[in-house]
Amino acid sequence: VHWTAEEKQLITCLWGKVDVPTVGADALAGMLVMYPWTQRFFADFGNLSSATAICGNPKVRAHGKKVLTAFGDAIKNLDNIKDTFAKLSELHCDKLHVDPENFKLLGNVLIIVLAGHYGKDFTPACHAAYQKLVNVVAHALARRYH
Repeated sequence: VHWTAEEKQLITCLWGKVDVPTVGADALAGMLVMYPWTQRFFADFGNLSSATAICGNPKVRAHGKKVLTAFGDAIKNLDNIKDTFAKLSELHCDKLHVDPENFKLLGNVLIIVLAGHYGKDFTPACHAAYQKLVNVVAHALARRYH
């Protein structure tokens, strides 16, 4: 993947403002609410019976932070995302058996959450750069499945 200097700048500039625990929790909770079939991968998280339960669930919040922290690793390694996510791809494929389509779903929810939290800073150019990034990350996470 080729990143332009502008894309890198847009990604890193916005990322510097991102509240990882909050945005991560909101993105994961959003995916679980909007795409309820994804909840099957989180059976040990306890109460996921409603949007309120999901959003208030400490395990969802903690895992959302963990997910977005890993996403931050992609930003630190924009030129080497495949290798950055090789072990996570293996884990999600071989041990967790996560449907790789879920990576795309979460990426799309993340875009919505970022737009909601950082509206003015989430310009069309920034949106395009982040859309490219979430697609690259989803592809890297799905790599083991191919």
